[in-house]
Amino acid sequence: MLTKLTKIERGDPERVEIFCYAVTDEVREIVAFVKSRQGKLTGSIDDRQYEVPLTDIFYIESVDNKVFLYTKDKVYETKQKIYEFESVLKAKHYQRISKSMLLNLMKVESIRPALNGRFSAVLRSGEQVIITRKYVPDLKRALKGDTEYDR
Repeated sequence: MLTKLTKIERGDPERVEIFCYAVTDEVREIVAFVKSRQGKLTGSIDDRQYEVPLTDIFYIESVDNKVFLYTKDKVYETKQKIYEFESVLKAKHYQRISKSMLLNLMKVESIRPALNGRFSAVLRSGEQVIITRKYVPDLKRALKGDTEYDR
């Protein structure tokens, strides 16, 4: 499949165009992936509200009854609870990896076994997060692309 990338002026709408002979499963997969990366969450820093693109978020974590959105350089607080994000973001490649964390799988550089059945994920930012053993089977299914399961 031939790919072409064209840089556009800031302010012009970004778009993806697919030219194909037939709409195959592969084409449907590409379209679903592109659609899954769209969206924003609202977060705040020092009482100022920001729209944070889903593609910028590395993980979402609950700490002391507060929920935070972690990007490469900033941490935003959000009013929503982590369980409210879980089902909505599952289709957008986010996976629960512990009781208090949702991980953006598209920001994972590598995953390796850790102690006591846990795993460790190294993110593109260089940060490491722990995947608790309770969530390892779900993570494995998600990485294999199995979307037919529910927790």
